[in-house]
Amino acid sequence: MERPSRIGLAFKVIALVVVCFLVIYPFLNIVATSFATEQEITRSDGVITLFPHHPTLEAYRAIFEGGVVTRALMVSIGVTVIGTALNMIFTVTMAWGLSRPIVAGRFVLTTVLLTMLFGAGIIPNFLLVKALGLYDSYAALVLPGLISAFNFLVLRNFFMNIPQELIDSARIDGAGEFSILIRIVLPLSKAVLAVVALFYAVSHWNAFFNAMLYLSDTEKWPLPLVLRLYVLQGQQVGVDSGGVAEAVPSIQAIQMAVVVVALVPILLVYPFLQRYFTKGVLTGAIKG
Repeated sequence: MERPSRIGLAFKVIALVVVCFLVIYPFLNIVATSFATEQEITRSDGVITLFPHHPTLEAYRAIFEGGVVTRALMVSIGVTVIGTALNMIFTVTMAWGLSRPIVAGRFVLTTVLLTMLFGAGIIPNFLLVKALGLYDSYAALVLPGLISAFNFLVLRNFFMNIPQELIDSARIDGAGEFSILIRIVLPLSKAVLAVVALFYAVSHWNAFFNAMLYLSDTEKWPLPLVLRLYVLQGQQVGVDSGGVAEAVPSIQAIQMAVVVVALVPILLVYPFLQRYFTKGVLTGAIKG
């Protein structure tokens, strides 16, 4: 390949800078607004600079002292951790089983693939969850989506690309299927496992629709549902004003503070898994 010209290289740099600015500026604006005082927001007509002149933590104090956001944050963390662990256990075992020649394996695989093309719909799913006794429980946020057909296919294709010689040599040494999976297959699949776990974790963390359908008790609401009330409906749930009118933060600052709280956990986890992302998706999706 020819070396890029200076004009072409300069164009790429400019395009990259513009894209980075368009991505980073809104996030910095959200963070700056969450630290701004009510007077600054009022003077600027809601358009906050990237550097507030008098940064304050009143918005964060208000949402955490109210207790609602703290409880919702704990619920989201619990659902994400437990849900992702269960997703990985069932998806990995099913993908490993269907990557081997087993009886009725093609029928089960076809059934899984059909779920990517046809869905039951909201009302049948709701009736099923209610009939199973999962309504108004955290299990309703995890069990209906226990296995993702897309993630299952990525893992299955990756397992099928593992050299058969490794598996045969392990069987000769007396290893069973579970031992082969734990000791040989999973250590070779760190990249694709990290990517699939990231997909599941982000899906659980951002999910609000299932919580809105299946949870009637507001005490059990996860953070995305509370965030929806703050940002879309403008409701300040459980915000503690402290009894001092001057200390009450702006509604916009409180909304942005909740958005920051919802974004930070994923932003902390994602950089550690980023290096596996491209490798894991490509090796799991392309056979050969």
